[in-house]
Amino acid sequence: MKIRLLDDDIGLWRYLGLWTGVVLVFAVQGYLHDSLQGHTWPALVYLRWSMIQWYTWAALAPLVFRLAEQYPVSPPTFANLRRQALLACAITAIALIAGALVSHLFEPGTFGQQVDQFVGQHAAIGLLTYAALLALHAAMRHYREKTRREVEASRLATELAQSRLQVLRTQLQPHFLFNTLHAIVTLLQEDTASAEDMLLRLSELLRAFLEEQEGQEIALQRELELLDLYLGIQRMRFKDRLTTRVYVDPDTLECAVPALILQPIVENAIRHGIGKHVGEDCIEIDSRRDGESLCLEVRNANSVLDGMAREIGRRGIGLANTRLRLRELYGDAAGIRLDSLWPKGVACRIRLPLRRIELPDVEDAA
Repeated sequence: MKIRLLDDDIGLWRYLGLWTGVVLVFAVQGYLHDSLQGHTWPALVYLRWSMIQWYTWAALAPLVFRLAEQYPVSPPTFANLRRQALLACAITAIALIAGALVSHLFEPGTFGQQVDQFVGQHAAIGLLTYAALLALHAAMRHYREKTRREVEASRLATELAQSRLQVLRTQLQPHFLFNTLHAIVTLLQEDTASAEDMLLRLSELLRAFLEEQEGQEIALQRELELLDLYLGIQRMRFKDRLTTRVYVDPDTLECAVPALILQPIVENAIRHGIGKHVGEDCIEIDSRRDGESLCLEVRNANSVLDGMAREIGRRGIGLANTRLRLRELYGDAAGIRLDSLWPKGVACRIRLPLRRIELPDVEDAA
């Protein structure tokens, strides 16, 4: 048999053992108190008095826990405080009457006399016992919630590590690696300095994808630093055909964004723009604040929304993954959409809740 406390079960014998410890403590306390006064009763009498008082509360404790669960008293409003005060008086009255009824079977005098004695001796400690049980319930709930959050944090950390590897397999697609390495081999014979620069950028980008992160989010400034490595490689690949422009509101640099949120969006823009159409293309990245939201926008001038949307729906990975990440991190508070530009082009617009991340000091980073 088990006793239900909060959402946990405790074995009956363990539960009785805990209350038996309370019984023994107060029995010894009563004996020592009377011994200092110069008059004591037999030890079994103190044990009987203590058993009557505290085993009564042992029977009532599950009810107190249910009432604490139903009418929680929590800061800062301390709602239900008045109701819990009335319940404390009611439960204490039940404990006093039940104790007096049991004591009447062993002690001389009438039941009324036993009630008067219990009220006089145990009313205050009964109210304190109710308050102590409420505090114990709050402590157990806090501990359980803390444990749940720690488990959840551990799970998210594991998923984050897996997502970094997934970035290499999906978002940084194999054709990008192949094309970049092929361009490096070609440039080694034509432009050694550019080839070395591209190789260093590729190495730094791969290292950044795999390095440890503290959480699911990073500052926009760090996100733009990683994106610049990627754009540098693409500019070398496409040379004068590709230009990039970044318009950043300085007030948004400390805003939190999901790590590597922009790279797959920019890769889609390049692949569906200059990667599929002749001529030049311009990729523009914009960040601004809109009330309590952070707005990110990636635009390219050499693609068409209809064809791009159809291919993304058929083969797309980056946009779909981005939408799922936003939903997991922010629920309905974030969103992503594709819009057509006039006279030609496509814009990918991302809206995030405005939150800030403290940037590391230069000395700490060094």
